[in-house]
Amino acid sequence: MLRRGQMGIGYTEEEVAEMRHSLEEQLKKNQEEMEKMNNSWQQRLKEAEAQNKLKLEEERQEQERMKSVPHLWNLHEDPALTGMVTHFIIPGKSKVGTLKGTEILLSGLSILPDHAVIYNKDGVVNVRPNADARLLVNGDEVRSDKMLRHNDRVLFGHNHLYVLHHPQDLAKQLREGRSVEKPTYDAAQQEIAQHLGLIGITGNRSKNRTQDDLLLEEELVQVLPHVNQANAISQELEKRVHFDIILVAPQARGLSEGRAEVCVKLVDCISGNEWVWSKNKFTNRKYMMAEMYEHYMEGQTDWDASCKDKDPFWEASDTEVPIGTVHVYLQSLAYVIELDETLAITDFRGAEQGYLHVAVVPCDDQGLERREDFLENPQEMIGKELHFKIKILSAKNLPTKIRTCFCKYKVYLDDKSTMTHESLQTGETHDINHQHLFTFNPVTKQFLSYLTNSSVVIEVWGKQERGSGEQGSLLPSSSTEPLSSARSSASDVVGANGHITDGDKCKLLVEVSTFRKRAERAEQILMRIKSLLDEAVEEKLQVLAVEDLLKVLGSGSSATLSRDLSDNLGASKDNKGNANVTSEACSVQ
Repeated sequence: MLRRGQMGIGYTEEEVAEMRHSLEEQLKKNQEEMEKMNNSWQQRLKEAEAQNKLKLEEERQEQERMKSVPHLWNLHEDPALTGMVTHFIIPGKSKVGTLKGTEILLSGLSILPDHAVIYNKDGVVNVRPNADARLLVNGDEVRSDKMLRHNDRVLFGHNHLYVLHHPQDLAKQLREGRSVEKPTYDAAQQEIAQHLGLIGITGNRSKNRTQDDLLLEEELVQVLPHVNQANAISQELEKRVHFDIILVAPQARGLSEGRAEVCVKLVDCISGNEWVWSKNKFTNRKYMMAEMYEHYMEGQTDWDASCKDKDPFWEASDTEVPIGTVHVYLQSLAYVIELDETLAITDFRGAEQGYLHVAVVPCDDQGLERREDFLENPQEMIGKELHFKIKILSAKNLPTKIRTCFCKYKVYLDDKSTMTHESLQTGETHDINHQHLFTFNPVTKQFLSYLTNSSVVIEVWGKQERGSGEQGSLLPSSSTEPLSSARSSASDVVGANGHITDGDKCKLLVEVSTFRKRAERAEQILMRIKSLLDEAVEEKLQVLAVEDLLKVLGSGSSATLSRDLSDNLGASKDNKGNANVTSEACSVQ
């Protein structure tokens, strides 16, 4: 039974009333807050609507202004970001740079505090770059006053690419019946590349360009702005390295055909050492460079990598670098004739980088060299076995910065390259002393065709001196020179001392050498035939069988020749008594 004044389990009427009052107060407070939030949200919505209306009005006024006032609008690699930045060129003078209060405020790589001045006088727009400022108009570098026309492309520094919209000049061009097309980022970059000599690098006229030519030019246009940005970052961060675009011909990569490959050359401006990066490696390093520059601009104290391995501008001096290639044609092997020549090592431009002493020598299955035998008809080799050695003896007159070198090559259908040991340098000569025995059993028509028409491409690699401080170079230092050199790499290049540097001339050299040695072997055969005939006359032999001589002459082997003639002579001696002597001279029947 509950006592008076007690409600439920453990609660009095006073406590219940107090709890009810507390809940009512809390509910009232929440309701007030909801009303305030509602009012605040409605107020913010009205404010946002007002701001949007103001922004739309400003955009409308800007669009109206753009119809009558000359202005610059931006070009960007991402089409969605093109035209997002506009700078009006007001009548009078407009400064361009990084200083506060500048009419056209820019920032970033290669933008000077007082970069340029744009004049708008009586509707005529001119631009004047300041000293040391990089300014391109329609891909051409500008050093003095330059009048701007409608749709002219203007590049400030390396990154800020704009197009001039000039309403009055546009109307004039339309009245004159001119076709006016809106510029694109890719077209502007292609224009810059063309002024640098990148377009038309293949030597073909535009109407004769192949699909490979167009793809190559597209790659060049894509890489060019990134190389410019990398150079600007290097200069800003004082990294003392420089980047250049180069083209590496397929022959310089050990290929018989294909299109040139776009690569980037890194030059250490202090040591003079140089490295060639693939496009993918450079692209990865470029993103790391941009990240480093961003940290630098943010004022981070640890922006510079403390470990060189993490520095995108650094490359170890002992990194292997390509010196050049040597094409060794194997035509002589088809006649079982040795080849022993000193051939020029040529880089991707066709320029000599030294000489390589190479020998290709037929031998037996034990590796013993055969320098006497030869075949007159290479078809006789089909179905038989062939053993030969490739010997790389030495390299000489390599660039002075190369402290050690090695070679690698593939023969026929090899998957893996045959490698030599690193050279031992003696004066100007690098002793390699490499030899490798190859066996093909049996020789097929396909392999014989390879011997007759193909070559072994020997790639010569090296390691450079550590911080030599010399400013000599394996490659040209300017960005345009390696391009023109690459363009001329397919042309005839003859080095000093009569050495052959062009691939076709190397092949011609082997053909001449093979022909000469075939002639020497043939002369040896004739001399031996004459000697044996003289001996037969001296012995008063009367008959030498025609079929035996034809067998000897058709054998194509000097060893077989000597053996068969000796056997023939012996048989003639045995038959001396049985022959009918009709003359003191030897007759062939």
